[in-house]
Amino acid sequence: MALAEVLKQYSSIGNLKGDCEYGNGHINDTYLLEYDNNREVILQRINRSIFKEPEKLMENIYLVTSFLKDKIIKRGGDYTRESLNLIDTNDGNYFYKDSDGDIWRAYDFIKDTVCYEKVESANEFYESGFAFGNFQNMLYDFPVEKLSEVIKDFHNTQKRYETFINGVCEDPLGRACDVQKEIEFFKEREEYTLIFNKAIENKEISLRVTHNDTKLNNILFDKHTKKALCVIDLDTIMPGVADFDFGDAIRFGANKGLEDERDLSKVGLDIELFKAFSEGFLKACGNSLNKREIELLPMAAVVMTYECGIRFLGDYIAGDKYFKISRENHNLDRARTQMKLISDMESNMDKMKKVVEKYI
Repeated sequence: MALAEVLKQYSSIGNLKGDCEYGNGHINDTYLLEYDNNREVILQRINRSIFKEPEKLMENIYLVTSFLKDKIIKRGGDYTRESLNLIDTNDGNYFYKDSDGDIWRAYDFIKDTVCYEKVESANEFYESGFAFGNFQNMLYDFPVEKLSEVIKDFHNTQKRYETFINGVCEDPLGRACDVQKEIEFFKEREEYTLIFNKAIENKEISLRVTHNDTKLNNILFDKHTKKALCVIDLDTIMPGVADFDFGDAIRFGANKGLEDERDLSKVGLDIELFKAFSEGFLKACGNSLNKREIELLPMAAVVMTYECGIRFLGDYIAGDKYFKISRENHNLDRARTQMKLISDMESNMDKMKKVVEKYI
């Protein structure tokens, strides 16, 4: 019923030939629409249980994609392939609110592209680094104060740590006593939670437009050239720290093992992948970052891994309320993987610093 209502609001696109569910995302409801004028469209319903203020989220996306469109046109690029483009409803609005209060949006589908779920080569990771760096570079002069914080304290590691400690103290299922070693690992590294907040307070770095979900599968690659083409999934666009976009990409993409790998001997930092991503990212945006931001990039990888680790362990202690699990102790396995990766990053910190130093 809701879908039929929404489709009427986009009837000006053309005559609809068919629609089907699309993709493997776990948050929003996504459909691929095909029209008789050879136009394909992505239609999405925003998950209000995750995003409490979807109108503000949509305003962020509208402002950023409009800004990117102008930048791409000015440099002679193809904005229809290098950026997401919102489609207006029949009434000229960039989203539709249905009779149930849900927010829907439509994008032009970018054809002849492919997404990758896992890093398969250094060149692929270089391309993703360049894509996220270019995204950062194009938005370096965007007035960040215009953006809303769609998820409060999303990457405020200090607040995440406070939540973690409170959860350990509450210990609703009595699990904390069995993971004291893991808890102590994170307590011993509490100083990591303060580094970037202090850098902001001391005005060494400033808030920028950040993506906040810089996984490989949030980039579209050209199917033929294999070049990174477009950054997608802009729901978490908001003011943030540029280093964190870099750090989270390293955490996810430069790990030798899977995020939930139980055999920790397989887990560690792939320094060659770190080099590849760093080179791509800094070639694209190094000139728009200040010296301190570049210096802190290796530490951002550690901090993002640390933050993710306390979230996994905290969720395990709480009873697996947030992250989906498919086996017993799944979140505990994830936390231990982050711990191993942190330890390996600490051992490789000098190498990581040398990689970025040449861009300072």
